[in-house]
Amino acid sequence: MTRQSITTISAIAAAASLSVALPSANAADTMPKDQAVKNVVLVHGAFADGSGWRGVYDNLTKRGYRVTIVQNPLTSLADDVSATKRALERQDGPVILVGHSWGGTVITEAGIDTKVAGLVYVSALSPDAGETTAQQYEGFAPATEFVIETTKDGFGYVSPAKFKAGFAHDVSDAEAAFMSASQVPINMSAFGTKLENAAWRIKPSWAVIATEDKAFDQAMLMHMAERIKAKITKVSASHALFMTQPAVVADTIDQAAKTASAKKQ
Repeated sequence: MTRQSITTISAIAAAASLSVALPSANAADTMPKDQAVKNVVLVHGAFADGSGWRGVYDNLTKRGYRVTIVQNPLTSLADDVSATKRALERQDGPVILVGHSWGGTVITEAGIDTKVAGLVYVSALSPDAGETTAQQYEGFAPATEFVIETTKDGFGYVSPAKFKAGFAHDVSDAEAAFMSASQVPINMSAFGTKLENAAWRIKPSWAVIATEDKAFDQAMLMHMAERIKAKITKVSASHALFMTQPAVVADTIDQAAKTASAKKQ
């Protein structure tokens, strides 16, 4: 990792910690010592990096969870799945695997790992085996405020002029500007890669849906969540809900862990 990339990650983490309220877990929320599922792996989506999970990380670790954050290279589905598998290999027990946006595609493929006890989709994609991510958009209204600009070598960025409106309208102008400037581009060919596995077919799933998400049509989000038979939680937020609604996301992960733990007893 270069000094520049380290600086970028640190800066994003600092920005997130300054601008997003980080509610602390109270005693009633503390994880029971005998709970079976104590590990959480968080997978970020396109145009972002793992430091955006800081609020969720702080909330869950205060409850007693062991949290690992994947840094997806966003160079291909296979590369992102490999990064997630490396994180899963390091866990010492069952895991709740969480994905935001494109990260939902990643956890759908990687989540067949035997350590994964449940899946949480945070305004996330959830293709079936044999489907591509791009196919999930078919038949739904286009996201006109979420504009992607593609480089000559095929990597996509959210348009700086549309970034706040399309990605994170519920953060400050200054933070949106920083998030836009520090984007991690995704290889657009990844959206055309067919999945080999669909973990949601064999693992219980939960979904947190941002009702003001401009990256996806709301009907598309609901269709995907209902198809995978997820327990659905809705929250008023932008596509950046993994940053702006850490308490709601953490509560859903906690619920998933407790439900999965009860099934193991």
